[in-house]
Amino acid sequence: MEKVFIFIKHHFRILWRLIEWANGLIFQVLFRPSLNRILPRQFLGAEESPFLFRALKANDAEALHGLIHSQESSDLIYFSPHDFDLPSIEKQFKNRSFLMMGVFDQERIIGYFFLRFFANRRCFVGRIIDHSYRGKGIGNQMNRIMYQTAWGMNFRCLSTMSKNNLAVIRAHSKNSAMVVLKELRDNYILVEFVKPQSATDSIQQAG
Repeated sequence: MEKVFIFIKHHFRILWRLIEWANGLIFQVLFRPSLNRILPRQFLGAEESPFLFRALKANDAEALHGLIHSQESSDLIYFSPHDFDLPSIEKQFKNRSFLMMGVFDQERIIGYFFLRFFANRRCFVGRIIDHSYRGKGIGNQMNRIMYQTAWGMNFRCLSTMSKNNLAVIRAHSKNSAMVVLKELRDNYILVEFVKPQSATDSIQQAG
């Protein structure tokens, strides 16, 4: 099924928009209350970090646009959850099944991560961190928030990765929560982050 969705997304944009609209409506009705209950607890878990983790709002669109366009082009080759022009980012905030989250150093946004929910209880995750803030444990907190939100809602937590993206493959090499499910086209793999016996320990290993 994931292969079908990925193919539609990249080749039939109008059909993909229709699927996203219907999926967003179903998600809003069936799962949004659960998300609203679980997510705040995950942000509270990051209180000891020197950075602020929170859900993004529509008025964060320009700041997010600035973050993305300040990154090296090589960092964006394998990161494309949506288009990155300002109108597309503003439109993404209206997608009811797409949770956009950010990391802030005071007023400056330094990281962006998301959960894309599907009504079949699967969600896809992704993240990007400003190049000058990497290696500070931000990715650990992002992973914890994404994984535990999905698990708390009884959603499968998935991602696609390019095997050519050596930095990401290396970053997840010690992530014992990650299981490779299948090979996809163009040297991509579909992975799942499975709740381990001790989820917190495994997430901290994810780098």
